[in-house]
Amino acid sequence: MRILFLGDDWVGSNARSMADGFREAGHDVLVIDTTPVALPGRLTPPWVYAKLGRGRAPWVLADLHRRIDAAARDFRPDMLFCFRTVHLDQDRLLALPAAVRVHYSPDDVANPYNTTPEYLRRERDWDLVITTKEHNVPELAERGARETLFVLSAYDPAWHRPTARRSPQEFTVGFVGACRPDRRDFVTDLARIHGARMAVLGPGWRRVPALRATSAHLGGAVYGEEFSNAVASIGANLVLLNSDNRDTHTCRTFEVPAAGGLFVGERTHEHARLLDDGTECRLFSTPEELAEILAWAETEPDKARDMAERGRVRIVADGHAYVDRAREITAAIR
Repeated sequence: MRILFLGDDWVGSNARSMADGFREAGHDVLVIDTTPVALPGRLTPPWVYAKLGRGRAPWVLADLHRRIDAAARDFRPDMLFCFRTVHLDQDRLLALPAAVRVHYSPDDVANPYNTTPEYLRRERDWDLVITTKEHNVPELAERGARETLFVLSAYDPAWHRPTARRSPQEFTVGFVGACRPDRRDFVTDLARIHGARMAVLGPGWRRVPALRATSAHLGGAVYGEEFSNAVASIGANLVLLNSDNRDTHTCRTFEVPAAGGLFVGERTHEHARLLDDGTECRLFSTPEELAEILAWAETEPDKARDMAERGRVRIVADGHAYVDRAREITAAIR
């Protein structure tokens, strides 16, 4: 198929991985980058405009839609695939010439942060709405969505793969992900226990005073291959979920084991189905259970590495790359 793909096209973005997945699956893909509207650069006029509560900068939005319209006219797509384009003009998107119009949401569509009134007004007019949250399927049907499809998140083999360590530092435990209110105290408590043996990487962590007071290694966001480089230095890689999205799995569910890291994650039905607890990963429900797991990983590093490798083999063998999701989506459409 000829696919006009709209999404944030920065290095390490899930949208870029999905677009490449469609290309690898054999489709002709044209990508239009929506980053200028979705994530304007910090302190730029569009960023200031949004921070003042005025929404997305209309001049940036108009320029993006002109490029989308021109691409659709020249490319003549069979499918319009929109990766979380809730901040774009829904009327203009749905008027584009394409046989099938698909909207994909990587997060909980019941969370107001992941929608807009403009999107909700036209949600029922998309030919297919895709979600990575199984609980969203009946909720979307209740909202009037024409057709829905649940697919799991995925990993990108171009970035998420075992790499050699880039630093002599090794950490007993680490978390790579954004600072969120539901994670802050949990991660800070772990940092107090493990100190310099713990790494915490991601946006916002350096702004937590209690965490800075520990001796844990703090760093900024890492994307793409840099994520795998970080995983290579961490013995036990925490997979923490987003309560606002009611997560039962996340992208890290696949990215950590694909990168060769030992998956130490919250116990959910999806995690238990994807990896075998005790042989391919370690799951926990309480801080006490996690403490036992981390003590084991530190005292039995060879066994931990063997478990990480079995987890990697399982995730790869079971078909959880973005190309596999692209094939699921096109099969559903056909």
